Amino acid sequence: MDLLDVGRIVLGMVLLVGGAELLVRGAASLATRAGLSSLVVGLTVVAAATSTPELAVTLGAVLDGETGLAIGNVVGSNIANILLILGVSALVAPLVVRRVLVRMDVPVLVGLSVLTLVFALDGRISRLEGVILVVLLALHTGLAVWLSRRDGDGQPDGGKDAPGRESSVERTAGKSTQGQGATATTPRGSARGPWQVMLAAYRSPGVLVSVLLVAAGVGLLVLGSRVLVTGAVNIASAVGVSGLVIGLTVVAIGTSLPELATSVIATLRGERDLAVGNIVGSCIFNLGLVLGLPAVLAPGGGLEIPAPAIALDIPLMIAAAVALLPVAFTGYRVGRREGALFVALYAAYVGFLVLNATQHQALEGFTTVMVVLVLPLVLLTLVGTVAYDLGRRRERNLGSADPDEEVDRVWRS
Repeated sequence: MDLLDVGRIVLGMVLLVGGAELLVRGAASLATRAGLSSLVVGLTVVAAATSTPELAVTLGAVLDGETGLAIGNVVGSNIANILLILGVSALVAPLVVRRVLVRMDVPVLVGLSVLTLVFALDGRISRLEGVILVVLLALHTGLAVWLSRRDGDGQPDGGKDAPGRESSVERTAGKSTQGQGATATTPRGSARGPWQVMLAAYRSPGVLVSVLLVAAGVGLLVLGSRVLVTGAVNIASAVGVSGLVIGLTVVAIGTSLPELATSVIATLRGERDLAVGNIVGSCIFNLGLVLGLPAVLAPGGGLEIPAPAIALDIPLMIAAAVALLPVAFTGYRVGRREGALFVALYAAYVGFLVLNATQHQALEGFTTVMVVLVLPLVLLTLVGTVAYDLGRRRERNLGSADPDEEVDRVWRS
C-alpha cells in the first residue's frame, strides 16, 4: 500500500467536508431568497452539485471503455446513498420526511430504478433509453420547483416553518444583525477589520456571496472526490478486483462522500429537509443524468451492462429504494433504529462483494448466514417497525387530521 495513496484519501476527505459546509450554507441562503424550500433545494441544486463527481467518473470511465466501472459507480452510489449515507445521517439525528417527498419523490426514485432494470434486461442501455432517463429527470426537477413555488414562501408544506424551528439562514442572519447592532454602538476608532467583515458576510451571505459559496463548495467537492477516488482506486487495483466491483465499492463510496458530508453537515445544522432531499435527489440525478447522459454520449450508441449487475446489484438498488418508502411513510421520519439497520445492511452487502470478488473461502458460510438468519431477521425488523410506527401514528392522528402536524412535533423534539 502506497503512503501517497493514503495521503490522497485523507486530503480528499478534508476537501469534501469543507466543500459540503460551503455548499450547504450557500444553498440554504439561496433557498430562502428564491422562495424555495430546503427540501426542493436539496432535491435539485444540492443533489445536482453533489452528483457531479459521479458524472465526471462515469463519463470518464465510459470514454475509456470501462463500462463496468461506470455502471458500478451509478448503481453502487445509489445503494450507498440510501443505506450508508441516509443511515449515518439518521444516526446523527432522526430525519424528518416531508409528505411531498413520500408522495412524489421516493415513488419517482423507485420508478426510475425499476425502469433502469427494464432497460438493462437486454444487456445494454441504448441511446434512446438514455434520452428517456434524462427527460424524466428534467420533468421531475421542473415539477418539484413548480410545486414548491406554488406552495409558497420557501417553506415546506404551506409556506410556514414548523413551530419552534428557524432555518439556518434565519439563525445566522439573527446573529449577524445582533453583531451589527453592537458595532453601531462602538466608538469610531473600533471599526471592524477585514476578517470581521468577511466573517459577517459568511454568516449572513447575500445573493452574490451565496452563489460564490455554492460554486466554491462544488469545486471542493469535485476536487476532493477525484483525489480520494484516485487514491482508493490505486489501492483497490493493487488487490486485483474487477472494474465492476471497484465501481460498486471503492468508487461508489468515494463519489458518494460529497452526499455523505453534505447530508451530515446539513443534519447537524438543522437543515434536515435538505439532508433527506439531497440523498433522494442525488439518487434520482444518478439514474436520470449520470446514467442517462453517458448512454447518449457513449461510443457505439449505448452502455453495455454487466450480467452480474443485472442479476444482483440493480435489483438490490431497487430493494433499497423500496425499503425507504414504508420506513419514511409510517412515521414521516427515519429514526436511529432504521439508520442502524441501513448501515448494517450496507456493511453486509460490501462484505459479500469483497468475499465474492476475492473468492474467499468464507464466502459460502457468509452467504448461508445471510440467507438463513440475517435476511429473515431484517424482514421481521422492518415489519415490526412498520407495524409499531403505524400504531403510534394512528394514536397521534386521533386528535389531528393533518400528518404534517406530526412532522412539526418531530421538529420541535
